[in-house]
Amino acid sequence: MFRVVVVEDEKPILELMKVVVGRNPNCLVVGAFSNPLEALEALPSLKPDIAFLDIEMPKLSGLELAHRVNECCEQTRIVFTTAYKEYALEAFDVFAFDYILKPITPASVQRITDRLLKEVKRSALLTVDLPPQRASIRCFGGFEVRNSKGTLVHWPTRKTEELFAYLLCYPNQEAGKWQLVDALWPDMDEERAVHNLHNTVYRLKKLLKEHELGLDVGKTGEGYLLVTLLTSYDLLEFQRYIPALSDAQEDIARLESLCVMYQGHLFDRKDYLWKHRLEEEYCKRFMSMVHNLGRLCLAREDWVSAEQRLSAYLALYPFDENISLLLMKVYASSGKWERMVRYYADFEKSYCREYGIAPPREMKEIVDAYARVRQE
Repeated sequence: MFRVVVVEDEKPILELMKVVVGRNPNCLVVGAFSNPLEALEALPSLKPDIAFLDIEMPKLSGLELAHRVNECCEQTRIVFTTAYKEYALEAFDVFAFDYILKPITPASVQRITDRLLKEVKRSALLTVDLPPQRASIRCFGGFEVRNSKGTLVHWPTRKTEELFAYLLCYPNQEAGKWQLVDALWPDMDEERAVHNLHNTVYRLKKLLKEHELGLDVGKTGEGYLLVTLLTSYDLLEFQRYIPALSDAQEDIARLESLCVMYQGHLFDRKDYLWKHRLEEEYCKRFMSMVHNLGRLCLAREDWVSAEQRLSAYLALYPFDENISLLLMKVYASSGKWERMVRYYADFEKSYCREYGIAPPREMKEIVDAYARVRQE
């Protein structure tokens, strides 16, 4: 899987690019920046395989940034994104790997990854591993299932999709017949609902086998069981995670991996009635993981990683008080006082507009402490 960084000064476009690139099965977005100078600072530690760079940016243009990237990250392939064709020749002067005209689309990202995959197969120069030939299932930030060939799975019926989603929430556990009926057909008479359940299970088992997803649905005494075999997916990895009692590097790496997997609410944009309690539960679990990761990075004085992960969380949940406070502490501890003040000013304005009240006092106290230091 290719590690990807996106640099785009317009935040709405940045958020769109994170979604479009992140949904490509060959891409893992490890960094997204609206400030090119911050991106340049973080790139050596992120070690991306691909960097999508906007060309027209304040402070440092994409062409200038590309020159700097070539100096510090030789393995990174540069892909320019712009609305203007006239930059094409200049782009290739800095050894750009490719060039995309905005707006970026899934097809244009696929073209980049297909080309890079061919290059990887021809040469051992890149250190990136080839994507494993196995199915991929994404539950956070939507619901997407691809088979081992990367082909998107299409469902024979909406209930087949929903049944699979439900079983993914309870892997290797018995789901009772009436439990499934109540979840998927709550307003249907029992006989007809049970009949629909049997038919839907049959369709799901057939689909899993045809697409070789590495999963199976077995019949138990009172219901059904989703057997995961050797297949894993984001939701299952969240369930398997047990918080470590230490700040070992392997736990930090594990937390980082899990946080990258979370791209939004559980089965986002799906109207499953039964998912709301689970959606809230995993949102809280994600927040706890981000907080722990930020705390561990803060203790290790790894300012770049802490800021990157906390900012990524706040892009999803901008009014989270605890994470915002922790980010301010990261800014303060790393000496980025001015950035902390700007962040609080923006947060206070948005928070007051959203809730009609001032942010928690503790956040203002950090800013006031900085003001007192400046006066002394």
